[in-house]
Amino acid sequence: MIATLLKAAHILAIGLWAAGLLSLPLLFAQRRGLEDKALYDLHNFTRFLYVAIVSPAAFVAIASGTGLIFVEATFTPWFSVKLAFVGAMVLIHVTTGLVILRLFEPGQRYSPLRLAITMVLTGAVIASILIVVLGKPELMRFGPLDDFFAPGALGQGLPDSIAWWR
Repeated sequence: MIATLLKAAHILAIGLWAAGLLSLPLLFAQRRGLEDKALYDLHNFTRFLYVAIVSPAAFVAIASGTGLIFVEATFTPWFSVKLAFVGAMVLIHVTTGLVILRLFEPGQRYSPLRLAITMVLTGAVIASILIVVLGKPELMRFGPLDDFFAPGALGQGLPDSIAWWR
């Protein structure tokens, strides 16, 4: 039951987080030519979306995903690839927050090229996560490195004075 609730929370939060990261650049593009109240309203809405909806969704997605790691003991190579893409999604999230801080200052703009690059990059990361999670590909093994990346391998290589938990 716990795993089902965590998965539901995780899927909903990932969907909301991804939708937010895809919609924020579209809001940034509307910055061009706005002044006074219209600019203030756009800035206010953009910050609200980022702070009150997208960031909490990211937190819930990561927290529930972390919980799922322990509940389902997911230790497969595809999962490591998924985590790398989630790390890229976190970088996009942080960069988006930094853009919000700068974009609404006087004289700033968000170019169409930047919008296109951001949308393609964000969409590619989200699509990659979906492909890896839904496909669960059997990834190549690296021979001698298999033992190194096995769960618990780090503790086996440590001296007894450091690895007190064994």
